[in-house]
Amino acid sequence: MTRLSRILLIAFALIFAAQANAQQPAAPDWQPQLHFSAPPNWINDPNGPIFLNGQYHLFFQLNPFGDQWGHMSWGHAVSADLLQWKVLPVALREENGVAIFSGSTVEDRDNTSGLCAPAGQKSPGCMVAIYTGNSQEKQTQNIAYSTDAGTTWTKFAGNPVIDLGLKAFRDPKVFWHAASSSWVMVVALPNDHKVRFYRSANLRQWQAAGEFGPSGAVAGEWECPDLFELPVRDYNGNYQENRWVLSVNVSAGGPNGGSADQYFVGMFDGSRFNLDHPDSGTHWADWGKDFYASTSFSNLAPDHDRLWIAWMDNWQYAAKLPSLPGRGEMTVPRALSLRQPPTHPAPTPGQEPLALVQKPVLSVAAHQKYRAMFGAPQYQTIEEANARLAKGKAPGRVFELRFELDPGEAAEAGLRLRRSSNEPNERALEETIVGIDTEKGQIFVDRTRSGKTDWSPEFPARMTAPMRHSQAQTTRFDIVVDENSVEVFAEDGETVLSSLIFPSAGSTGVDFYMTPVPPGSEPARVRDFEVFPLGK
Repeated sequence: MTRLSRILLIAFALIFAAQANAQQPAAPDWQPQLHFSAPPNWINDPNGPIFLNGQYHLFFQLNPFGDQWGHMSWGHAVSADLLQWKVLPVALREENGVAIFSGSTVEDRDNTSGLCAPAGQKSPGCMVAIYTGNSQEKQTQNIAYSTDAGTTWTKFAGNPVIDLGLKAFRDPKVFWHAASSSWVMVVALPNDHKVRFYRSANLRQWQAAGEFGPSGAVAGEWECPDLFELPVRDYNGNYQENRWVLSVNVSAGGPNGGSADQYFVGMFDGSRFNLDHPDSGTHWADWGKDFYASTSFSNLAPDHDRLWIAWMDNWQYAAKLPSLPGRGEMTVPRALSLRQPPTHPAPTPGQEPLALVQKPVLSVAAHQKYRAMFGAPQYQTIEEANARLAKGKAPGRVFELRFELDPGEAAEAGLRLRRSSNEPNERALEETIVGIDTEKGQIFVDRTRSGKTDWSPEFPARMTAPMRHSQAQTTRFDIVVDENSVEVFAEDGETVLSSLIFPSAGSTGVDFYMTPVPPGSEPARVRDFEVFPLGK
């Protein structure tokens, strides 16, 4: 090849590469920074989150071949702080027409299964996955094991470990129940609106122990159950007792449409779950449209907060979701507890329904980047709070806000964020509104003008939740905002609404607002307003 030919070949290659790069779409403005995603693939339910060897492991439903649901396998990621995740190779793959549906993982450190070490030997670090195998004929429960922290897996030769010959029988959650010295599995019978409990000494042979349901919401299929014990605290944070929480996700019939997560509070003896308040109605873990398939982390230290995480999406429109690239992400992890109602005199434990309390878990390092306080501890009017906001450093597109809001006598008051305008009195083309409707006694998230909303008729929505303490003078808010989501933890974590949004990159305005009040009436006020910019 002559020198001229080589030059011409290089030139053509550079031109071709430039054209190819020009044809590649730019990464959208919606790629989350705080929330786990796995571009460019489709992901849904989190599976088997576990803490092992100083790392948090997250498995999840994954299509390794595209950005639509299909070829379900288990993806795998690890993190040291629940914020920065490293995606690892696929853990469990679809094989021979059997897809790997949702399930859980445990550390079998005592080698009860005999899978990771010779009989009689301990096996610290032995990870056992319990998952649903899905074929055209039926769904069965299966196990696999790993001796290298989930890097490689071996499917149990004796699979399936439970086979009822049913087409709908899925999503096993397994944990060690110390009181009965046995492994316990809770698994869904979706169309019967029941969960069934199984017990095992070795993770390989299982015996049916009891059932729960139907109860609560039954409009959709029951999926992804979870069962765990939580501390009960009063409003001063004092420990009262322990209670068990049974979480059951429903594929339809959520409080604001589509899929959602309900929870039950009671006692569990290793075989039966006894509900504290059978006639207390449906209790929703999250009133937003984008919280589903929640599951808790296993293997945390006894004194560690119970943590859970969920798929941040809704089956109403998951397949149409704008590309990030890829489709699907998780919520931020949340710390859980139960809270006793603030009645006087204080009720006997178990006398009244307990509130599930959720707090976002964001690493300390994230909050150390920058911190600003406005108006603490005195109350500020809406105008004063907005003036302080205007003088401060803008939080950007990814941030956390904490504040107390007293709506006064306004019919509505709240916060407008990711606005296309920085002027408080100017109507913005794009904004997401978080507020209190005092006339209806509701907390709401309005995303009807949150940016790109025309891709699904079910997406534009004003999501509402009844206030648990509508007579309270002030309401505490903690709001986590990412590139494409808003998670609202109101009433000190008792009322939660999770919502996807798809705003323009330039929509970064934030301000408070209230509806007009008559002269002499109490206006809305704000105090203890803290801003934590979290973006890169």
